[in-house]
Amino acid sequence: MEKFRHMLTGGHPNSLGRTLDVVECVLDDHERFEELYQCYFSDDEVVRLRTSNAIRRVFKEHPEWFEDYVERLMTEITQIDQPSTKWTLSQLWLEYRSRLTGDQMERAKEYLVVTLHEEDDWIVLNMTMKTLQHFVKDDPSLIPKIAERARLLAKDRRNSVAKGAVKLLNAAGEPVDLLK
Repeated sequence: MEKFRHMLTGGHPNSLGRTLDVVECVLDDHERFEELYQCYFSDDEVVRLRTSNAIRRVFKEHPEWFEDYVERLMTEITQIDQPSTKWTLSQLWLEYRSRLTGDQMERAKEYLVVTLHEEDDWIVLNMTMKTLQHFVKDDPSLIPKIAERARLLAKDRRNSVAKGAVKLLNAAGEPVDLLK
């Protein structure tokens, strides 16, 4: 039985490599999910990137498995300083928000706010803002925490980031004045 950390390495960093093979293995044998999860702690950035992709795909097929790992994602994976991990977590908080407990939801919101303020990677920012668009509708207390940063991002040179910030401000019911 080939180890996932070997299957997820090599090739062009932007390719899936053998990620889909790993997903298939985990879907065939739930016991191997922990092996996949442990790949997050690889020294290889590409392995961690593909691990995020694989985990998201597995959760899509088995969303109930998310509940067994949400605490570990919140305590362990949030500590990984890698864009692919951050955008995946933002995506997971959005997709599985109905499965989060009240405390987990508060921690997810806190993570998103910090990520919005500290990150500059365009994909991380876009996914974080997309998730926050949904969260501010249910929790207006987020608006003062994100509005100033969103206004700055609405003027970002990167078109997708600027558009995402405008959408976030609109979702928050905040005025968008791009002339100032």
